[in-house]
Amino acid sequence: MLYFSRLKTALILLACALGVLFSLPNVMRAPAGWLPWRQLHLGLDLKGGSYLLLQVDMDAVLRERLEGLVDTARRALIAGNVGYQSLAAQPAQDRVVFRLRDNAQQAAALKALRDALGTSAAGATPELQVQASTDGTVSITLSPPALQERASAAVQQSIEIVRRRIDETGVVDPQIARQGVDRIVVQLPGVSDPERIKQLLGKTAKMTFHLLDSAANVTAASPPPGVEFLPMQDNPAQKLPIRKRVEVDGGDLTDARAAENPQTNEWVVDFAFNAAGARRFADITRANTGKPFAIVLDNKVISAPVIREPIIGGRGQISGRFDARSATDLALLLRAGALPAPLTVVEERSIGPELGADSIRAGALALGVGFGLVIVFMGVFYGLFGWIANLALVVNLILMLGVLSLLQATLTLPGMAGILLTLGMAVDANILINERIREETRAGRGPVAAMEAGFQRAFSTILDSNATALLAHVMLFVFGTGPVRGFAVTITVGIITSLFTATMLARLIMVRWYGRLRPAALPV
Repeated sequence: MLYFSRLKTALILLACALGVLFSLPNVMRAPAGWLPWRQLHLGLDLKGGSYLLLQVDMDAVLRERLEGLVDTARRALIAGNVGYQSLAAQPAQDRVVFRLRDNAQQAAALKALRDALGTSAAGATPELQVQASTDGTVSITLSPPALQERASAAVQQSIEIVRRRIDETGVVDPQIARQGVDRIVVQLPGVSDPERIKQLLGKTAKMTFHLLDSAANVTAASPPPGVEFLPMQDNPAQKLPIRKRVEVDGGDLTDARAAENPQTNEWVVDFAFNAAGARRFADITRANTGKPFAIVLDNKVISAPVIREPIIGGRGQISGRFDARSATDLALLLRAGALPAPLTVVEERSIGPELGADSIRAGALALGVGFGLVIVFMGVFYGLFGWIANLALVVNLILMLGVLSLLQATLTLPGMAGILLTLGMAVDANILINERIREETRAGRGPVAAMEAGFQRAFSTILDSNATALLAHVMLFVFGTGPVRGFAVTITVGIITSLFTATMLARLIMVRWYGRLRPAALPV
């Protein structure tokens, strides 16, 4: 136990040196831009920033699902040669209804709908119920469990897309979590003016490609079935007759980048489809050459160019009076994906840097006082071996900062409390070792035997206690959110580094001290 080979000694010293190296980015700037200079980031409560509470529009989720059912029902009834009228969605009743022109076609209508919707012969599935009444009214109703599942999936998908959009803006370590049934909490450290973030999050960014109905009259009071009048993005007064059928979905996009057109010097957005989207895009453009093809973003027509020739490469370009920022933002939104429903800002708060500075000062004062008391206690009660433990404690703090910086972790106020708690826990191992050495010395053992027994017999107790604490904080990280996870990360890293410094570094220093001085009695 007291023998250290040269390799083992070198590895221990190398680990300490790496801890110092990884901690340096927190106190000095990178000497070169190419160096991976990773720092420990400050959280919202220390650095200040913005807090946003977003709400998912569940009504929009329901409307979109019902509109999809309307379109599916229309195509199924036309394909089955079933006459119908008054086909419409009724969001208040969570259903789609229509009337048959001839009640004798009821069986044919139900069969066509069940085949298209995938319902069973009994007309019921966990999601949909298809029913017909004696007066010729047919309804397609969404079941409550299906609505709840779709709403939960919409919120979860919104969280992932919000995370992607914020990551694209370069905000470091945002905290994004679900709150309640339909709300999302977003915390942005260091962002004092979140206006651009709010604009990006407020856009659904659902891009679709549609054909135009050249026979429709946009001056009519209402559009014909299967058509809607949508405004141009750069000229809302101008409307185009857009067919509701989605020919190509923006969900098939794999990339979108802002670029400058070398011929017109205008900003555009270049996009690319995946294999399925490219194939569908090629088929549509091949079958509709010479016709206008509208690009729709959030129910506004960006442009409606005429298809000159089939586009078979799976790539295209969006133009529409963009500047550099608007083109970059649109490309960002398309890359991150469309939100399943609009988001509205329910609550917004800004935390000033002054509050963060006060928190840092209070936390630093607590750390300093706690660290000082621990050092005084160890030095007074255990003499030289106590000061060796103090040296290991300093190295432990440096290693913690190095590992947290390497992980680019975010330090919050609970995290600072975790560091202070870790420092208090770290000396527990040294106390166990020193007390064991004291007992062995009082029992009459020599210096070498007492040190050997002290480390060997205390090790199992140290390992057991730290293993249980480590397991508890790992579970805290897995099931916790926000600051709780930050606290768990700090404690977890601290447990690992304190095990190393107490059982390896402190023992190495004691062994080197004894090997050089060979005292007749230990200073315990």
